[in-house]
Amino acid sequence: MRKILALLLAGGIVFSAQAETVEQMLTKADQYRSREPYAKVTTVVKLYQNNELDTTRLYDVYIRPMRESLVLFKSKAEEGQKLLMLGDNYWLLMPQSHRPIRITPIQKLLGNASVGDISTLNWSEHYQGTLQGTQDIVIQNKHVMANHLELTAKTAGETYAKIQLWLDATNDFPLKADLYLLSQKMAKQAIFTADNPLHPQKIVSMTLLDSIQPEKQTVIDYQNVVPYQLDEKYYNPAYLIQQPRVDL
Repeated sequence: MRKILALLLAGGIVFSAQAETVEQMLTKADQYRSREPYAKVTTVVKLYQNNELDTTRLYDVYIRPMRESLVLFKSKAEEGQKLLMLGDNYWLLMPQSHRPIRITPIQKLLGNASVGDISTLNWSEHYQGTLQGTQDIVIQNKHVMANHLELTAKTAGETYAKIQLWLDATNDFPLKADLYLLSQKMAKQAIFTADNPLHPQKIVSMTLLDSIQPEKQTVIDYQNVVPYQLDEKYYNPAYLIQQPRVDL
């Protein structure tokens, strides 16, 4: 009996250690997306059709902890629009409207880029991960040993219900991710590009691929990430709806 109990306890310790290791992997992977808990991320979304640039959109994304962010639409075609994320709640605020519009994080912005793709930059806070194994994968024509993680959304309001994520086994840099909806249908695949392939410090872009429309590619460029803390009032939809323009 004592032997069985000891084995059970040992198994629990191993499981706990593995969970902590996966959490550390995700935390480190998040650092490549943004090292600042409060930040302004200048984001450019580009839609390519048959390798030709079709449309470009510019966004300023203000992130902070507790799954909250504000997105200001900066392109002329969308000027004055604002997007507010507070946990599982998303609002689109139009310059001529007197009422915030409730939306979901999977609502499209441009091409394959959805609201959630640009408003959230954090896996460790949003998902619970388990290690599926280590495998050799081909990414951007190179063989890389990668840790395969399966991420499950902590809440029903996340952009994706499940993510299959591959991290470089040597440094936890994100390589690619398969993104799944609540229906278990794969929505798209994300490929991440580093500033320096040999010694990556940050992700500079994320390319979104759709198997149904392979001629279309959506590239999200993270042009600049700087520490920036907004005043609390900007995270209130009632305040934002009264501001036709927000110039920060």
